[in-house]
Amino acid sequence: MDNSPSEPNATPIMSHILELRTRLIWIIAMMVLGTSVCFVFVDEIYSFLVRPLASSMSENDTNRLIYTGLTEAFFTYLKVAFFAGIFLTFPVLLVQVWVFVAPGLYKNERKVFLPFLLATPVLFFAGGACVYYLVLPMAWPFFLSFQSTGSDMALPIQLEARVSEYLDLIMTLIFAFGLCFQLPVLLTLLGRVGLVSAAFLASKRKYAVIITFVIAAFLTPPDIISQVMLALPILVLYELSIILIKMSAPKNESNAE
Repeated sequence: MDNSPSEPNATPIMSHILELRTRLIWIIAMMVLGTSVCFVFVDEIYSFLVRPLASSMSENDTNRLIYTGLTEAFFTYLKVAFFAGIFLTFPVLLVQVWVFVAPGLYKNERKVFLPFLLATPVLFFAGGACVYYLVLPMAWPFFLSFQSTGSDMALPIQLEARVSEYLDLIMTLIFAFGLCFQLPVLLTLLGRVGLVSAAFLASKRKYAVIITFVIAAFLTPPDIISQVMLALPILVLYELSIILIKMSAPKNESNAE
């Protein structure tokens, strides 16, 4: 008899757990499928990722990547396929999150949450594109400039980059930029629920600049070019977040009334 009041609550909890398990299975299955498909085209993906470095090299450079372990190239290809699979199936992850969360939201809450969910993959891909098309073409010539010929010193210095180290670096940069570009989504959501305000963010702008450059220093290679190229878009997105929170403020006030 004492357990009867808890039975109505037990069923919804179990249904949520089962629903969560279903969504996780879908996510894992799509990631495995995406990785498998990308492994078939891994040569093309590898060529795409190394193109910025190849374009920055001159005829006097080595124009190659090396691997020093017997299994290094194979596992590097596997990591590239896994990285590309996650990158391409990222929207599927968001869809599964929406399918899991949407039934528990009111209609007006869905209207608020859905635009942020749609903006997340767009900003993530924009961050990756910023790395590939803006940061790398400027950063790689800087690093290659430290090479020297035998006429400059007793022994020449030439780049013999390992393929695993290069691809780990470029994949880390793409994910780091993609995550940092989620700043407007995070701050605007916090503004919608009343945890931050446009005035608060504007008053903390100088601290945001310092924190942004510190984060950029940790996430990017140790050169000023790539650090600035990450910091500037984040600061622009920070200002965009302030504008978006200001635009949503009257709606929140009208709803409160």
